[in-house]
Amino acid sequence: MGVNNLSFFETVLSFFDKAAACTSHPQGLIDQIKYCNSIYEFKFPVKRQDGTIEILQAFRVEHSHHKLPVKGGIRYSEMVNQDEVKALAALMTYKCAIVDVPFGGAKGGIRFEPKNYTEEQIEHITRRYTAELVKKNFIGPGVDVPAPDYGTGPREMAWILDTYRALHPDQIDADGCVTGKPIAQGGIHGRTEATGRGVYFAGRRATCYEEDMKKLGLTRGLEGKKVVVQGLGNVGYYAAKFFREAGAVIVALIEWDGAIYNPKGLDVDAVQKHRRETNSILNFPDAKNFVKNTDGLEYECDILIPAALERQITAQNAPNIKAKIILEAANGPTTADAEKILVDKGVMIVPDAYANAGGVTVSYFEWLKNLSHVRFGRLSKRFEEGSHKRLLGVVERLTGKSLTDEEKKIIIRGADEIDFVNSGLEETMYNAYDDMRETMMKSPRILDLRTAAFVNAINKIAVSYMQMGIWP
Repeated sequence: MGVNNLSFFETVLSFFDKAAACTSHPQGLIDQIKYCNSIYEFKFPVKRQDGTIEILQAFRVEHSHHKLPVKGGIRYSEMVNQDEVKALAALMTYKCAIVDVPFGGAKGGIRFEPKNYTEEQIEHITRRYTAELVKKNFIGPGVDVPAPDYGTGPREMAWILDTYRALHPDQIDADGCVTGKPIAQGGIHGRTEATGRGVYFAGRRATCYEEDMKKLGLTRGLEGKKVVVQGLGNVGYYAAKFFREAGAVIVALIEWDGAIYNPKGLDVDAVQKHRRETNSILNFPDAKNFVKNTDGLEYECDILIPAALERQITAQNAPNIKAKIILEAANGPTTADAEKILVDKGVMIVPDAYANAGGVTVSYFEWLKNLSHVRFGRLSKRFEEGSHKRLLGVVERLTGKSLTDEEKKIIIRGADEIDFVNSGLEETMYNAYDDMRETMMKSPRILDLRTAAFVNAINKIAVSYMQMGIWP
């Protein structure tokens, strides 16, 4: 099969094979890492408002059990199919390994369009899906931990938790069966914006190396960089917001119904307000509309952030893309044939398996919080504030200078949960990028960051299997 005809899962496999060729692991071990361990496909009925019965198709795929629990979101979309869920599960395995989150990869989905159903029906669908997962032991804090994905959010995660609790009334760690929950039900501060913030940290780290930026004809840092963002969902919105706050210029925004541009920059919050009022980003007063929304991908910019769905950058549009850096906020936005074209052009691609790992990283923090049964910062915040206050008092006595009450408040403040979450996410994204870049720089066979990321993931997973005694 030609590279142009590869499915989403086959595209992931092609990226994997390219990286595996740069390792020295035995073929049996490579095959164990490569393929999905467990695939659960099932159907269940739902009653529509007119009284008719519809049969929905659902999936849960566990790609790798080298670490437990496995982890991955649940997607609600009429486009859900087994190939897509397998691809996303595989990417989750590599993603977790790349950023050193101790989970195997998984993914789930139900094939339906939520906007065509009532809230009551969606709740019934979610609870039935959860019950089916419980039956087959495909959910649990030490087994398989779902999270939100396209078409789902905190509401659905709360329904999943409540259903799981009802079926496991004596399990003390039940809160850890799912992440992305509302704060009041064991969620964590910072989870909503985590993936977008992770994309921002990835972009900030990628642009901090002067020698890398010189090769692209760019300066260090995000300030002044022209950025195009495709997709204004949760991930795209927060990524654009954080980039703009860091001094980048959002020159174009792309949505399913159209795209807008302004070379002087767009206010993302103002665009969102306009979108809520008109149900579209088109005809925003401070911007012009593109003739076709796909034209936005080819607009002149320094950084292109595809934050929509998979397979958006293809062999057809890759030759026309002018971005010097592609920061993959979505899963699988670039096809294998498009990647070759872009790499040959000298474009830096910061791969999805790394760039959008902020969500699973903060989900890991939420899972830890649920298992420890204590909020981050609860034990240390007041102690830190007392220590800072005493230290500040000593400094004021020695210098003879006093700070204002507002200055004291800023210096004395102890870390709360959101501070620990953002600090941990920044540390994770920075370390993972540095490891990925170092792998690429050390091997003449590795020419791009995606291959380096997959090599790192394969090596870490291989070590896990070797430590199990499965391979010598």
